[in-house]
Amino acid sequence: MAGVSYVKASRVYPGNPPVRAVDQLDLEVNDGEFLVLVGPSGSGKSTALRMLAGLEDVDEGAIHIGGNDVTHTPPKGRDIAMVFQSYALYPHMTVGENMGFALKLRRVPKETIKAKVAEAAKMLDLTPYLDRKPKALSGGQRQRVAMGRAIVREPAVFLMDEPLSNLDAKLRVETRANIAALQARLGTTTIYVTHDQVEAQTMGHRVAVLKDGLLQQCDTPRNLYERPANSFVAGFIGSPAMNLKTVALTSEGAVLDGLTVPLPRSVVAGHDAKTITFGVRPESLRLTGGDEVGMKLTVDLVEELGADAYVYGSVDIGGTAERFIVRTDGRTPPSIGSTVNVTLRDDNEVHLFHPESGARLETTKAPTA
Repeated sequence: MAGVSYVKASRVYPGNPPVRAVDQLDLEVNDGEFLVLVGPSGSGKSTALRMLAGLEDVDEGAIHIGGNDVTHTPPKGRDIAMVFQSYALYPHMTVGENMGFALKLRRVPKETIKAKVAEAAKMLDLTPYLDRKPKALSGGQRQRVAMGRAIVREPAVFLMDEPLSNLDAKLRVETRANIAALQARLGTTTIYVTHDQVEAQTMGHRVAVLKDGLLQQCDTPRNLYERPANSFVAGFIGSPAMNLKTVALTSEGAVLDGLTVPLPRSVVAGHDAKTITFGVRPESLRLTGGDEVGMKLTVDLVEELGADAYVYGSVDIGGTAERFIVRTDGRTPPSIGSTVNVTLRDDNEVHLFHPESGARLETTKAPTA
């Protein structure tokens, strides 16, 4: 096992101007850690993984595995095992032969290969399928064979590039839980790429969020959710996404329709712009009754999920209809087309960002006089 370091690593594709697919990436992955790289399409997450695997050049900076500089080391010399989205199984080989093929190439004794394959198969519940060909397996079983092929090699680092994207929704949930449990059991350093932020939040010890080749934030799933470093991370992490709106800022606070949210004095006094990007998660809003002050939300859609319901609606913010999402009790959701009153559950659950740079602004409340 080994830790991994990206040291100002960049991948630059030629062009006019050149495309910096990964830009000055500084990232430390601890020995035995499960780190997830997440971001939208084109963010550079798969490129960063392929740079670590030796499948993409490192044009600037360096990459270390176990303290050794492997920037210019060929893939076979890096002691890594990669699990691809497409499984890449040999169709003419049995499950057992697929899992042991890399060891066969190394001229490992047959009895040793057989023992390692049997151990991995037992770990992955593949023992009954060792004599089958890949075409006789389901998608989830093929994915486990690909995992088994990586496990028998006993690499220093596992690399996984969107390995669950070909599975249906139910099998995805089941398999990601199995992968997380397996990594905890093996203790092997694992770097996992996905575009699915729910997958990232539920699997990783830490999650690194990328956008346009730049690292936006790397932290635990809880800290990413509760203290996003900028408005991009705030909008990307969480499902449904955080409500992010640029609103007017007055001496009294942020102005949203019929609701003025008081803000810390440090934010109001230290922020020279007349607007601010205001963020609030759906669960931090609630429907109100009576004469309580709030925003008037016209309900466009209700997504009923059993115990909870997500209410999608529009609020007039400065003459523009802005979309808001509110999580509410699934037993008594409002009807489509109705107008409801919405307010904050707690003023401390808001997130504030600079309207231009997107950087997080401090939201700690100052003591009231």
